[in-house]
Amino acid sequence: MTTSEAPGRKLTAKGLATRERIVRAAAQLIYELGAQNTNNDQIRQAAGVSGSQLTRHFPTKESLVRAVLAWQADSIIARHQAPELGELDSFAALHWWADSYIASQDMLRGGCTFGSLAAEVVKTEPIHREAVAVGFERWHELFKRGLSKMRERGELRPEADPAALAHLLTAAFQGGALLDQAAGDSTPLRDALYGALDYVESFAAER
Repeated sequence: MTTSEAPGRKLTAKGLATRERIVRAAAQLIYELGAQNTNNDQIRQAAGVSGSQLTRHFPTKESLVRAVLAWQADSIIARHQAPELGELDSFAALHWWADSYIASQDMLRGGCTFGSLAAEVVKTEPIHREAVAVGFERWHELFKRGLSKMRERGELRPEADPAALAHLLTAAFQGGALLDQAAGDSTPLRDALYGALDYVESFAAER
């Protein structure tokens, strides 16, 4: 579910804008404080909405957290679809992807926006497990599709497994981002991503 969707009813343009503002404010607060430490008053003040507006769009905290998960997943997908990355279907694009995150101060400050929230709620609030799984699957599919195209073009050897390599890239990113956050140093993420890319490139076809 994206922030432009509201189950069961149509929203006016003003309603959509209000809903988007609430989700953005909640996403920022949850990223900084965690879902458990974020309350309605904080969200209401940050979004500049009334209590009735907040509950009209999100009658429960669970519905708001689901919307934030979807919004964070959308943001991650959008970043991975930047023009410079094409379809993530070249070694150059994969290196550009890695370098852009290694240079990001967000990784040092709070880790991956989607992964940080996913790690918190998947254990404490099992109701959100499906939303987390869907978000990661969308992310995984981007890498899998690009790697599949590289194999189809003969840039990767036939024995390369796009699904397995896509899992490797997403896992290296998540683990490296967590270590970056803990250490306040981009070295762990750099080592994890470059190590994963080295393994992907070990399947490069002979020229």
